[in-house]
Amino acid sequence: MLDYREMVKTALRGVLRDALAQVAEHGIEGSHHFYISFHTDHPEAVLPAHLKAVYPQEMTIVLEHQFWDLEVDDEAFRVTLAFGGERLRLIVPFAAVTAFVDPGAQFGLQFESASEDVPSSENGLDAAALEASRVHAGQGANQPDDGGKVLRSNRFRVGQGDDGGSD
Repeated sequence: MLDYREMVKTALRGVLRDALAQVAEHGIEGSHHFYISFHTDHPEAVLPAHLKAVYPQEMTIVLEHQFWDLEVDDEAFRVTLAFGGERLRLIVPFAAVTAFVDPGAQFGLQFESASEDVPSSENGLDAAALEASRVHAGQGANQPDDGGKVLRSNRFRVGQGDDGGSD
């Protein structure tokens, strides 16, 4: 049987992978910058122990000005970031990513966790990533969203009680 749900998740993760691969090759341009939330407790996520202690389940990283050595392959990305003035290397499997936001493009993706059937937050996007993107883009916390696009991988799911029609 065709698993369309898994196909959609894979395709949406491909958008993230392609965006990071372009940045790895050409650098980040214009107003683009990325907020990426991921499960730090994913078995293939690699980060220093002291960061894992501070963020035992999930953290959001920013790729804007101070990141180095971005490498992207089919399964994960590797990047060096500054934490408290110290450069640290992270390995983030795409399967661990829960949210991807590019405030410069007013674009975001919310991914289902592999162990969950619902998004990790009620509003469909990791609250910290969304708030950070709004503040960074010049929107206040209480200002309405001005039409930025957030796609959730479960949005395309046809499940119980869903006839697959439009909302």
